[in-house]
Amino acid sequence: MLFTRPTDEVLYDALVARDPAYDGFAYVCVTSTRIFCRLSCPARKPKPENCIFQDNVAACLEAGYRPCKRCRPLLKYKDQDPTVSALLDALEKEPARRWREDDLKAAGYDLSTVRRAFKRQFGMSFLEMARLRRIGQAAELLSEGGRVIDAQLDAGFESGSGFRAAINALIGEAPAGLRGKTLLKADWIETPLGPMMAIVDDHALHLLEFADRPALPNEIRRLKETSRMAIASGRTAVTEMLAAALDRYFSGENSGFDVRIAGHGTAFERDVWAALQAIPAGETTSYSELAGRIGRHSAVRAVARANGANRIAILIPCHRVLGADGSLTGYGGGLWRKRWLIEHERRMAGSRETSATR
Repeated sequence: MLFTRPTDEVLYDALVARDPAYDGFAYVCVTSTRIFCRLSCPARKPKPENCIFQDNVAACLEAGYRPCKRCRPLLKYKDQDPTVSALLDALEKEPARRWREDDLKAAGYDLSTVRRAFKRQFGMSFLEMARLRRIGQAAELLSEGGRVIDAQLDAGFESGSGFRAAINALIGEAPAGLRGKTLLKADWIETPLGPMMAIVDDHALHLLEFADRPALPNEIRRLKETSRMAIASGRTAVTEMLAAALDRYFSGENSGFDVRIAGHGTAFERDVWAALQAIPAGETTSYSELAGRIGRHSAVRAVARANGANRIAILIPCHRVLGADGSLTGYGGGLWRKRWLIEHERRMAGSRETSATR
């Protein structure tokens, strides 16, 4: 599982080489244009720092990216289902249209056939794909300070209540509440251990978790509640700084992080998290030792709960805590990742010691 996914460097090399072997295996989302492409796209290549690689079309659309008009990543090169081709052409001509089942019936399509064809190729229905295109455009307009009614009409919603419900589902807040309001920005960062979700503002990191962590949806919900801020797809300078720091970390060049972390949690939790950050890379501790570090020797269970409440993976290194007997204990990102991180940091520490003695 660890080595099945190519690194961003490998995927970027494939993008520059226009390697058709990666078509359908990965897609590149370009942050500067908000467009996603095949890796074999003939268009001018973006800078590495402007590239986010996704496994499938659904992930690209859900992140708010539009399909490239040159390489047309929604279409297969061969044996394209004529129903899929025709509907994708229609969607490309009218991306803001609010498609309904009645529209498909009126055009002579069988609903179950359309649903199966799109699910098989994209993992989502045609109506779901059309909805993501509309909402992504509307959310972008709102975040730029546009009027609610303009965004509503651009998204193709005749009903104001229907539009508000759709935006609520995407970013958790009514459109009127977005006007003039700073949003938290969420985006994916690819790592050798799988994609991580990073949620930031213009100044600090609020959440960093592996995408397949079971508790991630609840953590996002709690973040919305505690911060009282909406979350939209996007990146800030903090995201770029974090991505660069993680790249150095995973390459073994640097185990330190200079990314500012937002001040969430109780005073006790922040004490525990600060103690975690004070553990040198390459070393581990136990819950009881961690409790001793903050002068709360009898609060071992509370320390364990605070450790589990941490939602900044790697930077606040809860993976460095082991059981009293030295065994691996629970880790939200999976025990295999915990073992990998500990071994990786031990190698980094060993490499630094070797270099220092030369």
